[in-house]
Amino acid sequence: MKVCVVGTGYVGLTTGVSLAFLGHEVTCVDLDQAKVDMLAAGRCPIYEPGMEDLLAEAAPNLTFTTSYADAVPGADVVFVAVQTPSAADGSPDLRYLRSAAESVAQALDHDFTVVVNKSTVPIGSGNWVDAILRDSFQQRENGSEGTGRNDTEFAVASNPEFLREGNAIADTLYPDRIVIGSDNPRSLEVLNRLYRPIINQTFTPPTFLPRPEDANAVPLVSTDLASAELIKYAANAFLALKISYANEIGQLAAKVGADITEVARGMGLDQRIGSRFLQPGVGWGGSCFGKDTKALIATAAEYNLEMPIVKAARDVNQRQRAIAVERLQDELRILKGRKIGLLGLAFKPNTDDLRDAPALDIANSLIARGARVKLHDPVATERFRIEQPELAPYLSQTIDEVFADCDAVVLVTEWGQYLELDWSKFIGLMRTPIILDGRHVLDAERMRRIGYKYIAVAG
Repeated sequence: MKVCVVGTGYVGLTTGVSLAFLGHEVTCVDLDQAKVDMLAAGRCPIYEPGMEDLLAEAAPNLTFTTSYADAVPGADVVFVAVQTPSAADGSPDLRYLRSAAESVAQALDHDFTVVVNKSTVPIGSGNWVDAILRDSFQQRENGSEGTGRNDTEFAVASNPEFLREGNAIADTLYPDRIVIGSDNPRSLEVLNRLYRPIINQTFTPPTFLPRPEDANAVPLVSTDLASAELIKYAANAFLALKISYANEIGQLAAKVGADITEVARGMGLDQRIGSRFLQPGVGWGGSCFGKDTKALIATAAEYNLEMPIVKAARDVNQRQRAIAVERLQDELRILKGRKIGLLGLAFKPNTDDLRDAPALDIANSLIARGARVKLHDPVATERFRIEQPELAPYLSQTIDEVFADCDAVVLVTEWGQYLELDWSKFIGLMRTPIILDGRHVLDAERMRRIGYKYIAVAG
């Protein structure tokens, strides 16, 4: 099938490259010429494990352009995967979606095209995009006599993504489920055909990412537009709630002398609960959970509804970042003039994404209290220099620099490189050997045997 993908961020790029790998003819359009040139040369503008390898394998079926006129005509499916950042009131800012929909309408030229909302959009956006497409298409036809096609038809569908940054390719090729929503049966048929190799798991896996042994046929949820849109928000809000719940229980565990890691393990073995997203720590970050929970609350408010559980999840999550600083203050008593190192800047391992990263709030809070911070990340440093210029002077080139003469070091992001450190070699570099485990991933007893004073966010 012929596919157009609008936007080459995490979602758009992963979608386009994966579909090209499966054998579809894919054209990705992005208005950033530098990014298009980089991708055309086989280089990835984002850090995502395996993406450049998949780019190479998918190259025969993949084209990048800045022109809608080159990408949209003749496409069976057009995915719109542009950013939808939060507006001041918490609702998603849809200006990029509107612009993309208008541009797509100007270039539609096929007997039937499915225009898919791949971006995370408010409930009801499918109807809104459909109206924009039809208005823009009609204006084009009225203003360009003789250039359009009378048999051009299109319909809007929702196909929410459930990608984890750092694991995006596996989540695309071996997903838990595929959700497609449309009020047009023909759209559902087209998308069913597009995803059939994934649904049936009949494709040959990438050389670097074998099919999991337990991979089976992928469930397909075909539903209406509004339900598909709500599934995305409901799923992300639930995962955010699960993490925040573990963190709230962690604070109680610290008060009563319980081990939150063991508590979470005991909870997670219940199949009704499951172990994933129960890891206590400094909380979630990234572009999805914060934005989607805020949007869900804003959407509910439009219908005179409150979402107190979702709001509580957000409050608990923000509180975890403050607790990390409080734990340091409890140990050091005075933060002014103290040197404190932070290991990890990206919001999670295996990505260079800094959006809503806990490290940013922790670093800024420490600086506001007079501490001198030293920052390190194995991957996100260059992006950090660009996006956080005011904090860039605090970057350290090496891990040794972070530990040197420090009063405490905080493990903020659980990068594999940090977990595999020979921690014994750094203890002699510190002024006071205090380690704050912000993710509850270090072996507390081992750290104490080495000579560190080990503390965690929860107990």
